[in-house]
Amino acid sequence: MNVLIVHAHPEPRSLGAALRDVAIAELTAEGHSVELSDLHAMGWKAVVDRADFPALDPGARLRVPSASGQAMATATLTEDVAAEQEKLRRADLLILQFPLWWFTMPAILKGWVDRVYAHGFAYGVGEHSDRRWGDRYGEGTFAGKRAMLIVTAGGWETHYSARGINGPIEDLLFPIHHGILHYPGYDVLPPFLVYRADRLDQAGFQEVAERLRQRMRMLDSLRPIPFRRQNGGDYLIPVLTLRAELTAPGASGFALHLTAEDGGDPRDPDPTR
Repeated sequence: MNVLIVHAHPEPRSLGAALRDVAIAELTAEGHSVELSDLHAMGWKAVVDRADFPALDPGARLRVPSASGQAMATATLTEDVAAEQEKLRRADLLILQFPLWWFTMPAILKGWVDRVYAHGFAYGVGEHSDRRWGDRYGEGTFAGKRAMLIVTAGGWETHYSARGINGPIEDLLFPIHHGILHYPGYDVLPPFLVYRADRLDQAGFQEVAERLRQRMRMLDSLRPIPFRRQNGGDYLIPVLTLRAELTAPGASGFALHLTAEDGGDPRDPDPTR
């Protein structure tokens, strides 16, 4: 299996960097091919601007989706973006690895998504009609591929529980899992989470490292988060609202977009927990 790890931490001696190296070593030992995009080491440009579209008429107003689509269609994307797209095409599994900063991914990783996920590549693909609304949410460029997150957080696990002050971790990660990964077609694996990351001692690190090695060994068998597919009949097209009969009256929230395939809790499909 070809694996791409996109790593977003500015400190080479960080816990995240150490876990990245553990993951790479274990994946390699298991016979997988691993590519790494270390965004800070690469000096990744995080902001979308006119420089991303060198073929754009200097007098034209910058409309990012259309400029992105034109650059994609004419093969005039910048070299750094095109290189990352080629890595994504090669990868059977994408791993995004980052510290949870202000309840989401660091800006440099969001900038990687903003620039690499070009119109016509990760979005804006497929037929739009009265029966389909594009190839997205389970379909699209990355259909048949898998993705997962490796996330370190400073807070306690209870802080991110169903009744925790920070909100459920499933809800905080939903925009990434469902939007950035499921939207362009990935089957999304449960995240690998490390809490109280800045309090780990050596014994704690060894325990987390072994847990990560175990996760890397079971990637092929791990059940994806059961997100509903947009064009599978669960949503009314073109309004794209979930059919009322599929949920309890008055139900709301992110969990509506998952199915309990085995009668269990669809928000925690990781059998290792």
